[in-house]
Amino acid sequence: MMKLIATVMLVLLQACWLSLSAQEPVRSVPLIGYTELQTNLPGGRHANVRTSRAMIVRADGSGRQRIAEELAREPDTWTQFADWSPDGKTAVIVRGWQSPENAKWEEEHKTFRHTKEGWLIDTYLVELSTGKATNITAVERISFYNSGLFFWPNDPTKLGFTAIIDGNSHPFRMDRDGRNKTDLTKSSKEFTYGFNSSRDGKRIAYHKNYQVFLADADGSNARQINTGHPFNFAPTWSPDGEWVLFVSGEHYNCHPHIVRANGTGLKKLADRGGYRGVIEFLDVPDFHGGSSDTPIWAIDGKSIFHTGLAGKSVELFRVTLDGKSEQLTKSPEGTLHYHPQPSPNGKSLLYGSKRDGIRQLFVMNLADRREQRLTELKTGYAAMWPHWQPTINLK
Repeated sequence: MMKLIATVMLVLLQACWLSLSAQEPVRSVPLIGYTELQTNLPGGRHANVRTSRAMIVRADGSGRQRIAEELAREPDTWTQFADWSPDGKTAVIVRGWQSPENAKWEEEHKTFRHTKEGWLIDTYLVELSTGKATNITAVERISFYNSGLFFWPNDPTKLGFTAIIDGNSHPFRMDRDGRNKTDLTKSSKEFTYGFNSSRDGKRIAYHKNYQVFLADADGSNARQINTGHPFNFAPTWSPDGEWVLFVSGEHYNCHPHIVRANGTGLKKLADRGGYRGVIEFLDVPDFHGGSSDTPIWAIDGKSIFHTGLAGKSVELFRVTLDGKSEQLTKSPEGTLHYHPQPSPNGKSLLYGSKRDGIRQLFVMNLADRREQRLTELKTGYAAMWPHWQPTINLK
């Protein structure tokens, strides 16, 4: 009888721990959202991309699990972890679908064909505690292709996202419930992408036909940043809103630049040393050429992190705003690092690294450069697009 009671107590304690973990992830060890997919399936891009699944894992490598599994149960659908809410309680999950017929056409013609018959991309808000998933971009639907959703800084009632309208990408702002979608470049016939807001919510940035524009939050007073280069991509605001970071140059030969919020003070911060700036996330031919690998601000806004070629490896670098560069990794020949992301407290750096042919996620303690591997994927799989859970600091 005593043995039975002890066993029951152990089971109850384990159940209690699991319940607490599900309701409130260990606060001293933040969660990391990312995407896993297969990389070597025959059939091209779609055959592999449709295996993508949104995942979460703790920053110590424990607790790895899928999130919002029900969104990818239909054939030719997938999910991708895209972002977090500012309080870290809600995950932003993209659900994608493409018809096999359209995928075949794209492989044959080596280009995308975004039509409402062949594609459906929506963004969901998924509550971590309950698992409830809300298709926020389907509310008062304006497009079959909706991505890039973010919570508007300093305004909990608004969201931003990007939608394809009549073949062109447009930045939108909408209410928190998905209503009142407003096109911020309504009259534009040019492809607008890389849309984000300053931390105070008063300014926006985007690139249109590979030229960077800064504007007010409602889209007015748009101003092009004249770099003299044909390719300008992925502008992001500094934490204090004083600077905008982007890559500039030529396609596949572009480098980190900054410019002041008023459009002055353009400066090249670093050279990527011949790195093309994309991470090939498949092991089979991909007509699109991979995923953009862009620089990112440090938490204090005094430096940036970026990737660049050093010898025959793509390494991680940190460079200050006055141009002082520091190489963070020195790897065996052929190593590829990608998608650096600083932790909320600025003490650690999250990134992907392809070693032994497998793309895994790692966290580096910036003080002593110690690494910890977060994923243990097998050959033919990849971990991509990592995101720290906000508002939580590593101990």
